[in-house]
Amino acid sequence: MLKNSRRLLRGIGLVCALALGATACGGSDDGDSSRKAVSASDIQAALKKGGTITVWAWEPTLKQVAADFEKEHPGVKVDLVNAGTNDEQYKALQNAISAKKGVPDVAQVEYYAMGQFALTKQLTDLKAFGADKLASKYSPGPWNGVKAGGEGVYGLPMDSGPMALFYNKKVFDKYKIEVPTTWDEYVDAARALHKADPKAYITNDNGDAGFTTSMLWQAGSRPYKVDGTKVSIDFSDQGAKTFTGTWQKLLDEKLVAPVTSWSDEWYKGLTDGTIATLATGAWMPANLASGAKGASGDWRVAPLPQWTAGDNAGSENGGSALALPELGGNEALAYAFVEYANAGKGVQTRVDNGAFPATTAQLNSEEFQNAEFPYFGGQQANKIFAESAANVADDWSYLPYQAYANSIFNDTVGKAYVSDTTLADGLKSWQDASVKYGTEQGFTVEK
Repeated sequence: MLKNSRRLLRGIGLVCALALGATACGGSDDGDSSRKAVSASDIQAALKKGGTITVWAWEPTLKQVAADFEKEHPGVKVDLVNAGTNDEQYKALQNAISAKKGVPDVAQVEYYAMGQFALTKQLTDLKAFGADKLASKYSPGPWNGVKAGGEGVYGLPMDSGPMALFYNKKVFDKYKIEVPTTWDEYVDAARALHKADPKAYITNDNGDAGFTTSMLWQAGSRPYKVDGTKVSIDFSDQGAKTFTGTWQKLLDEKLVAPVTSWSDEWYKGLTDGTIATLATGAWMPANLASGAKGASGDWRVAPLPQWTAGDNAGSENGGSALALPELGGNEALAYAFVEYANAGKGVQTRVDNGAFPATTAQLNSEEFQNAEFPYFGGQQANKIFAESAANVADDWSYLPYQAYANSIFNDTVGKAYVSDTTLADGLKSWQDASVKYGTEQGFTVEK
């Protein structure tokens, strides 16, 4: 995932969640339990017969994968369509499902959005194809994502975003600042940097739902529990207190740049050193290399700082899977493509073209781990990313309406960045608003 945009949709067809029934959204009447198993021979027969499948995805490396798949299976045509990035595609997908017309055979879905489509049975449970037997192929975070808090498998992981600390070594060396290994040390580094150069900041942060949930994940917070239509939301656990207690210091002391990520100002700060670190997903290198070219050689990668010295907890930020919408057609052929792209030959093709893998074979390979990044001064950064991926706890859950919850983040937690509201109070406001919305949509919500 090359640009981890978090401009999330509002409501993304939560009309489906109103009834919380598959039939209201165009899903199967009797659920996945009645689905007939699709054997390997069935899939081979579909490949031999050929046909056309429509794939909705914005991930650029799939273009080569589709071409290779067509070459390997001459009777198959892959119609690869960019229906928009994340929220734009989800709106288009929801509209197609509601109209029961134009639904693609395969769709790219980010892990945070998987639950809202899976709960209402708009995605095919791929266990019928034997996808559950592929679990060992993937690192824990992405595999947890495609299970969407349940027992089904609603996609095959395409990429992942294990977090690391990207830092400007030139700036750190100039001011003799040690690379932080804990978040308390990170706060100290922020103070030292801003004191040495009042125009420089340790990072930027003006409120981002994806970043916040990733930080909570690493801190051990588990605010969301999901059991079908029963949901609990609680931002008062110790992990949440650990995060807010530390990050609040950065906000109170004005140690983070109030700059919007992905803006021209942000790239300028990454280039000139006035934004000195980023704690984000392993998909970030390509963005730095293209958006902050002038800082090539200045930046390095380090493990994500820990909340407790000596720990090695990881976290995910971003990533997506390929799923089969229930109303799509030619399922055996569609699954064959998904498995090829995300568990077969297509994985290496995508990695060779810049994607960050979710598969342990690639993550652990010498070729991958020994790859040198010219942008990072020749550093073998993949070793750090792979270790982070292996250390992600696999018990995180998103809400079945996470897209909506994220869309109201700036109206709740976001106030902590522009007023006297604390992060803890902002999280409580986010919790209350999410509980209210979920209840209105027919969920049983506890807090």
